[in-house]
Amino acid sequence: MKYDKRGVSADKKDVHEAIKNQDKGLYPDAFCKILPDSIYKDPEYAMLMHADTAGTKTVLAYLYWKESGDLSVWEGIVQDAIVMNIDDMACAGALDDFVLSSTMGRNKNLITAEVIKTIIESAQKLTGKFADLGFNLYLAGGETADVGDIVRTIDIGFTAYARLKRDQVIRINPQEADVIVGLESGGQSTYEENYNSGIGCNGLTFARHELLDKSYAEKYPESFDPHMDPAYVYTGQFKLMDESKITGKNIGQLLLSPTRTYLPVIAQVSREIKDGIHGIIHNTGGGQTKILHFIDKQLIVKDNLLDIPPVFQYIREQANTDWKEMFQVFNMGQRLEFYTHEKNAERIISIAKGYNIHAQVVGHVEKSTSKRLLIKHKGNKYSY
Repeated sequence: MKYDKRGVSADKKDVHEAIKNQDKGLYPDAFCKILPDSIYKDPEYAMLMHADTAGTKTVLAYLYWKESGDLSVWEGIVQDAIVMNIDDMACAGALDDFVLSSTMGRNKNLITAEVIKTIIESAQKLTGKFADLGFNLYLAGGETADVGDIVRTIDIGFTAYARLKRDQVIRINPQEADVIVGLESGGQSTYEENYNSGIGCNGLTFARHELLDKSYAEKYPESFDPHMDPAYVYTGQFKLMDESKITGKNIGQLLLSPTRTYLPVIAQVSREIKDGIHGIIHNTGGGQTKILHFIDKQLIVKDNLLDIPPVFQYIREQANTDWKEMFQVFNMGQRLEFYTHEKNAERIISIAKGYNIHAQVVGHVEKSTSKRLLIKHKGNKYSY
């Protein structure tokens, strides 16, 4: 895979191998590790702590900022890092009162005080936006370290904590004859200010090098791993400021679209549908194959996928990459999935529509002797 040749992994095989013998928590089949309530020792409650970063999307923000002087790109990166935490946690049943702590490592010679100030202020601004939606996020401070010896530009991450009742934990156990309701990652929801390309926060190393022009390697050598094979460094034809197929959006803005949160949708579905939700999957690392980490003897069939947004079409056309790899690296326009009784499908679709997020039944679950995923797309089949 081209993804592997760029020093990154879609399936995180090494990580999963390293943690395979670790304690899986109270509910091994939940999307996040659930732990006993260590604060009040209440047997009816549980807690979870989650950590994530914006990954190499920070490099795109760095390039865009250097080329344009636009500090606002860092606001989107903060949203990426926070949403990657709370949406994972929401899939496990934590829906409010998140405590967040940031961890940033920067190369002080390249990342200015002005950038750091923008990042820190953006986190506070984002908590206000979530408050307007009815959700509480609390900032507990964090660490900002000048570590130029080990960080080429900047790394931005958050750790999040939440407490929830054990009977609110959402477990992942797809049943035979369940349907899969997929929610689009692109477009513009009611709580977003601009069009979202849908790319989220995964596969950006691949996307950046496949789309952007070689000149970025020469101008910004700090923006890529010097150990990478030069044949895979910035092999595209686009500049960040080149206009895209989306009116008013350039290539850089498509790649930097902030990761959409699905927290309002998940919370409403959890309130209204009490029976038959057999798992919620956040298609981040691993893209459309994410479900394989959570099943045992099921065949997941995705045969009616949502339309693929333009940003992924750009990547596919530029890279001439096999569809199988594309589905394994990117969410491909479908970043959230509900596994549920067929009777619940229309209500979930309607709830999503209320937020101007398109959803549809994208597949179903069958019994199997092993864990398998089958994607059917444009007359072809891709097995995982």
